[in-house]
Amino acid sequence: MHKILVINPNSNDDVTAKLTTIFREYPTKKNTKVSCISLKEGPFGIETDDDIKYVAPLVLNEIKNKLLSFDAFIIACYSDPGLYESVLAFSVPIYGIHETTVKYCNYEKKNFGVIALGKDSIIRHQEYIDELSLKRFYIGEMSLDIDVDEAVNGEKTMERILKASKYLIEEKHAEIIILGCAGMARYRNSLEEKLGVTVLDPVQTSVDLAIWRLQHSIEGEHYE
Repeated sequence: MHKILVINPNSNDDVTAKLTTIFREYPTKKNTKVSCISLKEGPFGIETDDDIKYVAPLVLNEIKNKLLSFDAFIIACYSDPGLYESVLAFSVPIYGIHETTVKYCNYEKKNFGVIALGKDSIIRHQEYIDELSLKRFYIGEMSLDIDVDEAVNGEKTMERILKASKYLIEEKHAEIIILGCAGMARYRNSLEEKLGVTVLDPVQTSVDLAIWRLQHSIEGEHYE
């Protein structure tokens, strides 16, 4: 059985708990043990450029300390903190949820829109997609103007995501909706049912890709 570690770079254990629930049945369904952890030294939510810079070395160190215990690592933050440094430093498969999910949309050749926490997040996301040269099917984003904790626990978060997603679908012709924060993962199934289009939780998308590659002994991307 393969083992995958999902690293939540913030210290909000509610996010990690919700992720753990999603992967609870993976040992029997996909023959893979998925463990989810928080970084206790990380900020309560990763919402600024300073937060991203601060957690990058923490992510690198966590992977270094767990190299012998896991077959692949997932950085469960949509800003992909520490991804570049970790990929350079280690030969083990490491996935940034933003990069992986956007590549998936491009592989599928479908227009995708993103639900972001705030307007500053949108700027970072756009710059990152430019760097990755993956703008072809990117139709834009909608900001919820909330923090990470509210994304997980807010009473009206689902309603806000639904409204923003409908705008991206109806006005921007999005065929895929990406939930641009690991804290939104709990809403994926119900959103997909209500919206009638593919809704991606980037953490689950990245874990599933990692499993596929491990089971098929694939070292490179199976899509470009």
